[in-house]
Amino acid sequence: MNRRWPGGVESAGMTRRPSILVVDDYPDTLDVWSVSLRSAGFHVLTATDGLTAQATAETLVPDLVVLDLELPGRSGYDVAALLRRNPATRHIPLIAATGFSHEAQLERARRVGFDVIVIKPCDPVELIGHIERLLADAASGQRATE
Repeated sequence: MNRRWPGGVESAGMTRRPSILVVDDYPDTLDVWSVSLRSAGFHVLTATDGLTAQATAETLVPDLVVLDLELPGRSGYDVAALLRRNPATRHIPLIAATGFSHEAQLERARRVGFDVIVIKPCDPVELIGHIERLLADAASGQRATE
């Protein structure tokens, strides 16, 4: 699939595929989303715990992070808050993925800086739609939180 992604990096006439860090401690979710995102043309990085997620995001600075809220080692809330405080990563669009839909958890996710919240199970097509919109917003200099 040949797509020209907003915000992609041009190099010798080629556009680099956006890198997406997907973080979830549930292997089936990680596998389904990773395969779907690769099929849609993204470069996918993965992590299964909060400490690895934070280290990966700070080292590789992906174009977007999909982050489960309940993770071993460090919660997705804490990882998001730390990424938002770091000048090198504060610009990265963040998608919260959670199996909880209680308003308190959703409000907490908004407060720590997530741009979008998806409730699992989330259809990969829906997730890709959010990713494409956030990448387009980032390329145009917008940060639209929903």
